[in-house]
Amino acid sequence: VDLAESGGGQVQPGGSLRLSCVTSGFKLSTYDMDWVRQVPGKGLEWVARIKSWGVHTYYADSVAGRFTISRDDAKNTLYLQMNSLKVEDTAMYYCAAGFVQRPKSLSEYTYRGQGTQVTVSS
Repeated sequence: VDLAESGGGQVQPGGSLRLSCVTSGFKLSTYDMDWVRQVPGKGLEWVARIKSWGVHTYYADSVAGRFTISRDDAKNTLYLQMNSLKVEDTAMYYCAAGFVQRPKSLSEYTYRGQGTQVTVSS
């Protein structure tokens, strides 16, 4: 099993990034998928969820209206489109598989990636 995030980088406030998470070794379509983020010294923050089969999506209040989670099960890939980025969006972003009610640790997920760093600064 592998989940490989990419697309992070440094961007100015107001800018956009699109994160990708390419998966292998499990049937992506059957899993709820989350994006979560973490800042060193702070707890895990849940960002967005897309249900299995891609019908329903959910967002943290802090990103609602700015971020969009999507999936392409045929390509085994999860996405996070991030627009109107703010300094407070700076974090390591992880994709994770499985349903976790209020995640506090990446280890609660069935599978998780290694993360991609997003830095928003001027």
